[in-house]
Amino acid sequence: MSKIPDFLKEGDKVAIVCPASFIRGNIDMGIETLKSWGLEVLVGETVGTSYHQFAGDDHLRAADLQWALDDPSIKAVFAARGGYGCVRIVDEIDFSTFEQHPKWLVGFSDITVLHSHIQRNYKIATIHGQMPKSFESGTKASLETLKNALFGASTDFSYEQSVFPNRSGEAEGKLIGGNLAILLSVLASDSDVKYANKILFIEDVGEAYYSVDRMLWALKRAGKFKKLKGLIVGSFSSMKDNDPTFGQTVEEIIWDKVKEYDFPVAFGYPAGHIDDNHALVLGRKVKLVTSADKTELIYL
Repeated sequence: MSKIPDFLKEGDKVAIVCPASFIRGNIDMGIETLKSWGLEVLVGETVGTSYHQFAGDDHLRAADLQWALDDPSIKAVFAARGGYGCVRIVDEIDFSTFEQHPKWLVGFSDITVLHSHIQRNYKIATIHGQMPKSFESGTKASLETLKNALFGASTDFSYEQSVFPNRSGEAEGKLIGGNLAILLSVLASDSDVKYANKILFIEDVGEAYYSVDRMLWALKRAGKFKKLKGLIVGSFSSMKDNDPTFGQTVEEIIWDKVKEYDFPVAFGYPAGHIDDNHALVLGRKVKLVTSADKTELIYL
């Protein structure tokens, strides 16, 4: 059973830290949005700091995340942005206080390292959703789903799409996943979540088609798809092709790797590196229901 942190209420304190890349510009709008939700916002030392491409050196970023996880007055921790860097510090973090007193951890992209590590080792629900830096461009709907997830309102979601036919079916399992490249980067490590009997969500940005193909072959050859209960395909944005072309769409690349199995597959879920990045609560048990063009995700 996953532990679900206490839902937020007005007046709660939340922290913003930068465990990966530094922030270009500012996160003023993100802070103001959180305040408008009735939250008190504490800003970590790494917000506004830089060390080469990182938001401070590894020691500072680890210490800042540790502070946010350990401070009992803080009820949720937001990564200000992704980029790269979480894998460099995850082994330095002591999660013992967090395990005893769970709180929401929010982010996507590189934050998949932390999501995966927490799902593997502590089975505490976390939120894959907009970060303060992406609040500026985030759609109203995406921010609403994040607020609902944090405050305990309904996060069930259904949509229709014509991108690529779903594989019809119905399945239940814990929701795991995040950024595909990051899931690959923690493969066979202490942060590699167990895929058996889970519903996997994947998304990515700025990858070459052949690279997505290679990453999915790695997961397939590692046996990650064999006992999956379901697959949710989010946004694969800003894709790059070669000359000559790779010759397949992202959906075709994915379908080729999973067509031999019988679990439901949902394409076109609005989550990932897009403005309409709907929040997903990882570690929660969900029901996935698909028909050719319709997907329903229900939290149990």
